[in-house]
Amino acid sequence: MNKPSAACADSNEIIAEEVNIATAGDDINQANVSKTPILAKEYLLPFILVAALFPLWGFANDITNPLVKAFKDIFLISNAQSSMVQFAFYLGYGIMAIPAAIFIRRFSYKAGILLGLALYAIGALLFLPASMTAQFNFFLLALCVLTCGLALLETTANPYILSMGSPETSTQRLNLAQAFNPIGSLGGMFVASNYILSELKVEEFRAAEKLAHPEYADLLPSVVDGKLTQALVDFSVAEPVAHQAMQAADLMTVRGPYIVIASVVALLFVLFLFRKLPDTITHDEPLTVKVLKATFGRLLSSARYREGVIAQAFYVGAQIMSWTFIIHYGMTSVGLTAAQAQQYNMIAMGIFLASRFICTFLLAKIRPGQLLQVLALGGITLSFGTIFIGGMTGLYCLIATSACMSLMFPTIYGIALKDTGNDASLASAGLVMAIVGGALMPPLQGNMIDGASLIAGIPAVQTSFVLPLICFIVIAIYGYRAHHIHKA
Repeated sequence: MNKPSAACADSNEIIAEEVNIATAGDDINQANVSKTPILAKEYLLPFILVAALFPLWGFANDITNPLVKAFKDIFLISNAQSSMVQFAFYLGYGIMAIPAAIFIRRFSYKAGILLGLALYAIGALLFLPASMTAQFNFFLLALCVLTCGLALLETTANPYILSMGSPETSTQRLNLAQAFNPIGSLGGMFVASNYILSELKVEEFRAAEKLAHPEYADLLPSVVDGKLTQALVDFSVAEPVAHQAMQAADLMTVRGPYIVIASVVALLFVLFLFRKLPDTITHDEPLTVKVLKATFGRLLSSARYREGVIAQAFYVGAQIMSWTFIIHYGMTSVGLTAAQAQQYNMIAMGIFLASRFICTFLLAKIRPGQLLQVLALGGITLSFGTIFIGGMTGLYCLIATSACMSLMFPTIYGIALKDTGNDASLASAGLVMAIVGGALMPPLQGNMIDGASLIAGIPAVQTSFVLPLICFIVIAIYGYRAHHIHKA
C-alpha cells in the first residue's frame, strides 16, 4: 500500500504547495515547472538513500497479510483471533503517527529515520523469541513494535523527499520516490508465497488429507475447508507431540524472512547513522501545547479535513480487508491452496499498480472529488459481485477492486489537506493516524467469517465482504461532498 506520511515544521509550506498542485492542476505554471530540475545535484545522494526506505514498508505490509491465514492454521485459532495480526500491525500507525510528527519537528528528519529503523529492526527480531516460545500474543507485540518503526519512517520519508528542492517539482519528486514502494510490496508477496505459505507443514497436512479423501472433490470448497480444519484439530488432540513439532517447524519458517529483513534494516541504520544528511527543518517556532491545541482546533473545524480523516480510515480498512481475506476467499469459495490464493493477491497488486498510472492520467482531466466518486462506485459494484457471484468470477471481482483502490489514498489525502496552509504538518499526521482503520476492521470481518452467513446459501466468507462494500459507500459520499459541497 503506498501511504503518504505526516509532514514536519519547515515543510509546511512545501506540503501545502504540493497539495495545491495535486488537487488543482489547472493552476500550475507548466513553463516554470519545466525549467526547474526535479532534483538538484546536492540532493542526489540523500534522495537515493531516503528513496531506499520506501520498499521497506511495502515489504512489511504485504508479507504480513498472509500471516492471518497462516497463524489461523498454525495455532488453530478462529478467523477473528487470527485477524488480530492486522489489528496489532496497523495499531502502530494509530499510536505513533502524531508523536512521530512531533518528534521529527523537535529534532530532525535524520533522527526520525534512525529511530524508525531501530524500531523496525527490533520488531522483526522479536519474531525469534516469539517463535521459540510459540506464543501468538508475542507475535502480535513484535508486529506492533515493527509498525511503530514504519510509522516513523513514513512520517519522515515523504515530507523529507518533498523538501529536497523546489515546491514546483515536489509532486514529481515524491512520485519518483514512491515508485520504489511497489518493489517492496511485490517482494513481500513473493516471499510470503514462495518461502512461507508453500513451505508450511500445515499446508502439507491439508494436501495429504485431500488426497486421502477423494470424495472431497464433490463437496463445496467451503465444506472442504471446514473438514480440513477439523482434521487439524483432531490431529492436535490425537498426536499432540507430532502436532507441536509441526507447529515449531512452521513458526521457524515464518520467522526466517523477518530475521533477514531485520539484518537489512540494521545495515541501513548504520549507513544513515554515519552519513551526513541535509537538515531542511528550521526550529524557529517551538511546538508548545498551546500551538498544538490551536492547530487541532482549526483542523477539526474544517469539514473537508474532518470527513477526509474518516474516509481515509474506511479506505484503509477496505484495502486491508480485501487483500487479507483474498486468501480465505480463494480457499473457501474456490478451493485453492493458501499459496495459490496468494498468487492472486500478487495479480491484484499488479492491477493496483497499473491502475495507478491510468488514474494519475485521468486526474489531469477529472476533478479529484469526481474521480473518487467513480472509483468508489466501481468498488461498490465489484463488491456486489464478490458477495453474490462467488467462485472464480467472484474472486475476479475481488481482485478487480484493486483497480478502484489504486488512487484513493493519495486522492483523499490531497483533498483533505487542501488549504490547510501552515497546519499541513499535523494535518497529514492525522491522515496517517487514520491508517488505524486497517487495525479495526479486519477483526470485524474475521468475526463475520466465523459466524453464520448473512445470506442463506452463500458462504460466510463471501457475505463478510459487505464490510468493504460499506467502506466504498462512505468513500463515495466523501467524493460527492468534496466535489459538490466542500468545493463550493
